[in-house]
Amino acid sequence: MRTLLNPADRPAHDSLVEKKSEFIGDACHIESGAEVLAFVQSIRDQHPKARHVAYAAVWGGSDGQLGERMSDDGEPSGTAGKPILDVLRQSELTDCVVAVTRYFGGILLGSGGLIRAYSSAASLAVKAAEGASIVPCRCMAATFDYAQLTMMRQLVATANGTMDDEQFTDRVSARFSVPEQAADDFARRVVETFNATVSVETVGSMNRPVPDAA
Repeated sequence: MRTLLNPADRPAHDSLVEKKSEFIGDACHIESGAEVLAFVQSIRDQHPKARHVAYAAVWGGSDGQLGERMSDDGEPSGTAGKPILDVLRQSELTDCVVAVTRYFGGILLGSGGLIRAYSSAASLAVKAAEGASIVPCRCMAATFDYAQLTMMRQLVATANGTMDDEQFTDRVSARFSVPEQAADDFARRVVETFNATVSVETVGSMNRPVPDAA
């Protein structure tokens, strides 16, 4: 599965014009279905004179519980929300919402034209977004000296992991998540780099978005 990383206050954005109607696509990351309507309302607030703001959203899936929501917002049934949702499904996306705003240009497009326009606008927004693959990660922990913190951060970054928590007392206690396929090598590098004075402990697992390479 994949997701989009753009936050709701800075969504990915693109548009097209079809027979004088403008279709504006906005796409962002969500954590749950509860965030969908708030994002769509924010788009409505930006476009008070727009005729329609159709949308589709997908969330969950990594735990087997997939949620979906869509709306044609007054367009003929199946010509707006469903084409947007199809773009998300075909792209194997989750935890994201795409809204497509339409400014009516005075020329009727017909069902086929609407489906193509909403699908194209959604695809453009997704293409403009920052994408990430959702990968299984190993949650790990370690305790080390302050002088070793910079190097530990570099090792985590090199493994495409993230520092999830750092506690500072007489020493540093850190938790981090590393893609499962890189976790064993990361643990070995930690031992080698610090001459076996530091080791890592596995404390759990999670699924985490890993940004696409630039």
